[in-house]
Amino acid sequence: MKTNIRNIITIIGISAIAFSACKKDLDLNPISNLSDASYWKTTDQYDAFVSGLHTRFRSHSTSFVRLGEFRSEIFGTDPGSTATFTGEATQGLERMWLQTLDPDNPGVTNFGGFYDNINQINLLIDKLNTATIVSDATKKNYLGMAYGMRAFYYFQLYRSWGKAIIQTEPTATIDVANLSKPASTADEVMAFIKADIDLSNTNYENDYTFSTRSKKAYWSKSATQMLKAEVYLWTAHRTGGTQDATTAKIALTDIQSNALGLTLLPNFADVFTSSNKDNNEIIFAVRNRLNEATLTFIGDFVPQTSLIVNFHDSIANRKFDVTTDNYGGLLRAPVKIATYRKYSDLDLRKSSTIQSAYSKTPTGPYVIAGAFLRKYQGEQNANARAYTNDFPIYRYADLLLLLAEAKVVLGESPATEINLVRARAYGSNYNATTLGFPNMAIDANPREAILQERLLEFIGEGKRWYDLRRMGDNFVYAKTNLTAAQAYKLLWPIDRLTLTNNRSLEQTEGYPLF
Repeated sequence: MKTNIRNIITIIGISAIAFSACKKDLDLNPISNLSDASYWKTTDQYDAFVSGLHTRFRSHSTSFVRLGEFRSEIFGTDPGSTATFTGEATQGLERMWLQTLDPDNPGVTNFGGFYDNINQINLLIDKLNTATIVSDATKKNYLGMAYGMRAFYYFQLYRSWGKAIIQTEPTATIDVANLSKPASTADEVMAFIKADIDLSNTNYENDYTFSTRSKKAYWSKSATQMLKAEVYLWTAHRTGGTQDATTAKIALTDIQSNALGLTLLPNFADVFTSSNKDNNEIIFAVRNRLNEATLTFIGDFVPQTSLIVNFHDSIANRKFDVTTDNYGGLLRAPVKIATYRKYSDLDLRKSSTIQSAYSKTPTGPYVIAGAFLRKYQGEQNANARAYTNDFPIYRYADLLLLLAEAKVVLGESPATEINLVRARAYGSNYNATTLGFPNMAIDANPREAILQERLLEFIGEGKRWYDLRRMGDNFVYAKTNLTAAQAYKLLWPIDRLTLTNNRSLEQTEGYPLF
């Protein structure tokens, strides 16, 4: 089945509400000129297409979380336990944190579906570069978005599979994963990412304003600069050293200087509430709204209502009930009790991020049975919970801790940035002499201190696995159940169907071919 560009445009221009494609071989036929007869004729059509790009970006939230977090030490069942405390089967998700992935159980298939939107981004770039309808300012803004988002997708591919197919021309069919084209080397992919970041920044120039229409739900100059910092810190920890760390530091301090109004919110929990979108801490977030879209991944993180009501909340000294605790999920990825216990009881992020559940007899003590993600509470609508929380991609706490990381590589003190995050985390419990950097025991190793702070701050935001990978392989081996003898598993396997459809692709080194 062939799908021409006109059909693609029609779908994505209406915000890509529903989208599916038949499996097929991808050819590289030229884009039909017939598409120009029905699209790219008005500024509204360009605007609608950009809206569609962000809608499709939202659809990849599950892949972002799985690739960025599921292989870390956060999730799973604690030693001695054979099932989640709610009795749900993990349905193969456990293969990610147990590091038992293979081509038949790859965790994420079809490269996360990212090439679908990369193809649309390529089409937008192609049209903008020849457009005469849109104003020069709009053209530059949209090109800044396009190159930045494409770099973001390729950074996901790079960190997950190393090699990736670099595709810059729009193709005439949708299923780009089937492109009969070999993958470029990891070094080539990294060079491409950095080049796209430069193109994004060149087009944005010094425009740090957020979208007047969609605010922080649209990619921005600040998002590109956050991505730049992540990318250059990745290479700084490898071969780039202080030069790349300096580049990362400049990108972050430029955001601080030019994106006015960004700051930590006083209350950690307020960052994530459904009613507090586009708040001063958010830099870029995936937008969800009632009757439009909800968090795509949340069902794996929260329990089935009928099962959680058998347990207790020890902090509130109550049994869970159907009305208040109507989570409505199927808990496939429970938070480890060990993860919950990494928080100090003085840390206000603890109860805002994770919900602990306890068993209790009428006369006996509370005994912890398990834990699950609490960060995204959604809103109550018609006696049901709707998970309309935005999903943060970048926020100011991330900026501060990345800046702290850059400073450590440069031999500078990270105290200012770490302590801003800790002071907010502990609130009235904060005592700089005991909790401030460098006064905690973990602060003797600043890299460990930053990793711990990022763990406690960003659970459920798709960052932990990437954080460990960025800092270096030894941190992965120390924090997860992956060993140096399994170093090839730092990358993900390519699923069998994708390999079958594209015979020019090679399996990630170390994994079985068939």
